[in-house]
Amino acid sequence: MYLDAMAGAHRDEAELVGLIEPNPGRLAVHVNRLAEAGLDMTGVLTGPPDELEGVIAKARADRAIITAPDFTHAGLIVRCLDAGVDVVVEKPLTIDPDGTRGIAEAVARSGRQVVVTHNYRYSPRNSGLKELVKSGAIGTPLSVTFEWVLDTAHGADYFRRWHRDKANSGGLLIHKASHHFDLVNWLLADFPVQVYARGGVRFYGAENAAARGMTARPDRGTHDGAHSPWELDLRGDPLLKALYLDNESYDGYHRDQDVFGPGVTTEDNLAVIVDYGRGETLSYSLNAHAPWEGYRIAINGDEGRAELDVVERAAVLVDPEGRVMVDPSAVPESASRAGGQRLTLQRHWEAAQDIPIKEGEGGHGGGDALLLADVFRGPGEDWLERPSSWVDGVRSIAVGMAGNESLRTGLPVVVADLDLGVDLSR
Repeated sequence: MYLDAMAGAHRDEAELVGLIEPNPGRLAVHVNRLAEAGLDMTGVLTGPPDELEGVIAKARADRAIITAPDFTHAGLIVRCLDAGVDVVVEKPLTIDPDGTRGIAEAVARSGRQVVVTHNYRYSPRNSGLKELVKSGAIGTPLSVTFEWVLDTAHGADYFRRWHRDKANSGGLLIHKASHHFDLVNWLLADFPVQVYARGGVRFYGAENAAARGMTARPDRGTHDGAHSPWELDLRGDPLLKALYLDNESYDGYHRDQDVFGPGVTTEDNLAVIVDYGRGETLSYSLNAHAPWEGYRIAINGDEGRAELDVVERAAVLVDPEGRVMVDPSAVPESASRAGGQRLTLQRHWEAAQDIPIKEGEGGHGGGDALLLADVFRGPGEDWLERPSSWVDGVRSIAVGMAGNESLRTGLPVVVADLDLGVDLSR
């Protein structure tokens, strides 16, 4: 996304001066792709991660954008800050308290900035919900209910790749749900103080497959012969083939692992209760193997209720050859659940009213374009307060880190006891 922006809409605002990538094959794919897009790559420095500081210095870079796997974020952020550049990082900021403390110390030491790109804030439907809350339409918020369901196309994909091992990502409570917890923190303009979580690996993984009597399967989805809908054949996607299948010889990484194979430690069913600083409560659930994808969020205030219902994909179907169809248009018109979104406001003693959602162009209803503009042009005045700081990034993962500790102990966890290196109330 960022490379395409620098080669396209933000070419005049951001100059690509370096690319750091451990896999030389994938690096070549990106270099060639950008050159084909018309970007002059002759002066762009490249190298593996151990050359990061050298590339920053030689390229005289101003900013680094980090899109590496989650468990590497903290170390890379600290190195970039100490090398004298500001940082933009994909969520999550990091995956554990040690990482947040290290980042906090590096921010104080360097005086540089860190921005976490929480793009869900920019989605028009979520911005519309924030506008209702901030304008006082429901009065003072008292509680939130939030259900997120990932379907058997998107949800399953987390269990094919590096995310399947919780040590790499902190699990879905951090990798995926940091989006959701940031959304709630932002909607409430408040911070989490205590978390209680339950859940586990209930559907994916070898043990669950054996318990359901599933027959033996190939250890990856790229193979000849018949395929299960659970499998991903990298040969069917030109970009995935170029980035991963064609370059496995460099690092041995398989992007298409069996979702019911051994080694799955990331939970696929989760429920969380969060207490907030001003007394609000959040009841949150996440399912990663649903037949449809979307979310439902409701905010209860002392003057009414705001509800946002989103169906991002109404069903995951298979074609006559057994291949997954993820195009929403593939769902028959007679399907009982229609795709779409609906924002509703209902004040006490009044009828419910549908609130129009102003869509934009591009990903996340135009939200990605707004976020990229803030990243490359700098944020302007925004009544909705969508640009997020690194402290917002800590607030979002604080729920997941406390949730993971609660899963481990079976007890509620006070966020302050995690000693994250920053006061989340400020």
